[in-house]
Amino acid sequence: MAYEHKNILDTDQFSKADLDFLVERTREMERLVEQNKAFGILEGKLLASLFFEASTRTRLSFEAAMERLGGRVISTVGFQFSSISKGETLYDTMKMIEAYADIAVIRHPVEGSSRIAAGAVKIPVINAGDGAGQHPTQALLDLYTIISEKGKLDGLTLAFIGDLKYGRTIHSLINLLRHYKVHLYLISPPELSLPDSYKKGLSGFPITFEESDDIKKVWECDIAYVTRIQEERFPDHKEYERLKESFKLNKELILASKKDTTVLHPLPRVNELSTDVDDLPNAAYFRQAKYGVVSRMTLLCLSLGVNF
Repeated sequence: MAYEHKNILDTDQFSKADLDFLVERTREMERLVEQNKAFGILEGKLLASLFFEASTRTRLSFEAAMERLGGRVISTVGFQFSSISKGETLYDTMKMIEAYADIAVIRHPVEGSSRIAAGAVKIPVINAGDGAGQHPTQALLDLYTIISEKGKLDGLTLAFIGDLKYGRTIHSLINLLRHYKVHLYLISPPELSLPDSYKKGLSGFPITFEESDDIKKVWECDIAYVTRIQEERFPDHKEYERLKESFKLNKELILASKKDTTVLHPLPRVNELSTDVDDLPNAAYFRQAKYGVVSRMTLLCLSLGVNF
């Protein structure tokens, strides 16, 4: 098929055919990595890594992906270390980056900023998270993780647990999962439930869902996707303090499941996921990070129009 997505800005842009293609190409990239044949595919290409909001995993994952393909990276981390702190607009920053790099990945605290960035330049732009909006590459790697761990998607039951209101990883992954015959349990405090816009967006797709505040629904699920309550998104800190320990997953809870429940978490975690889960074979959140590198290697190549 013809893959036409130079920019990766949100999950709404992907069709089921796109997702099938991306899974197939990521499997091929994983094979090339295992055979030590991926290095050099992007030799001579330069990635601008622009992280105006705190990040460890996503930034290092993209930079590792570019380096493993034989490309190079230039980066800026934090507003205080960029000319935006002097009043420069994001538009002007991106016009300068266009002169330096072949592709840019950007994380920004303002929702919609990646679209502004992409509109300013002709080089590919990848959204690495914009405020409480979307995080499309996290969703794509999560999708690949689920398929790799479970061997399929259709027929699975998944629980999303925690901050469903502000969680951009949740928003993005649900948009991709709607293309599959899956059932979701949306487990959160009522104050942190999935926004209506995302629920309405599931209409007309094969996905089904139900909302709950019962953590034991995890026992009926193939996947438990846990997220932290995001302190930085709350306009009222008192509200965060009240809700921050709403749900906790531990080893005892997971072992009581009726199914072989695989545990995922986009990380970082705080206290919503106990470290005693780490030694369980179905704790897949660190494997999730490994899948993230090959997934982003694939996306960098495809956005640059480089075959492999």
